[in-house]
Amino acid sequence: MKIVVSPAKTMIENTDSYIGNSIPTYIDYSRMLLDEIRQKSYEEMKEIWKCNEKIANENFDRFKNMNLQGNLSPAIFSYQGIQYQYMAVNVMESSSLEYIRENLYILSGFFGILRTFDVVSPYRLEMQAKFEIGECKNLYEFWGDKIYRKLFETGEVVINLASKEYSKIIESYLSKEDKFITCVFAEKKDGKIVQKATLAKMARGEMVNFLATNDIQNEEEIKKFDRLGFVFDKGLSNDNRYVFVLG
Repeated sequence: MKIVVSPAKTMIENTDSYIGNSIPTYIDYSRMLLDEIRQKSYEEMKEIWKCNEKIANENFDRFKNMNLQGNLSPAIFSYQGIQYQYMAVNVMESSSLEYIRENLYILSGFFGILRTFDVVSPYRLEMQAKFEIGECKNLYEFWGDKIYRKLFETGEVVINLASKEYSKIIESYLSKEDKFITCVFAEKKDGKIVQKATLAKMARGEMVNFLATNDIQNEEEIKKFDRLGFVFDKGLSNDNRYVFVLG
């Protein structure tokens, strides 16, 4: 069983916690992106990032000085968003860390797809960014089916905990034979299912922690998730969509 999550916008260099021991699968494509980014002006990149001056300056300098063979950090300890806070990898036992090493994958606009202990450099490049590379009008076209092929090369079930912007890069290539289960975290309001972004990020992080802590290897066991007040709703779910609602 494999699990996919989105990256976070906020990143740090973290070489103190654990040593990364693997190179991103598509590092050569990351180098191509790096070359393209370095050819763009500050104003062009700021428009692509759609951020404030402080963030733009920080990330423009990051790409300018980036060394993809330098003193790099394990991916799982580099992302700092809400989802990653709730994963709580910094306090995981070794058995749980081994679980995420084997099962968890991080989608990335810059690296394509990452294993948790792949070494990375902090960056900012969202998958949905309007970034043209050669004949490709955006990153979805640039990455094509590479991420999908990597995930499904062993034919395992893939549990999707990524946002729509990132899961899109996989869903576009799914076949009837692929088992791709999307977990939805929502609440019922006026008879409708409503998802709140922050709560969903929290729940996705908690789900990763739950899977790792309990060494979950079967998709049926995922339905036992009951953290943050969420419970599995059989009536709203199907074989490809597991819906958890606030109890």
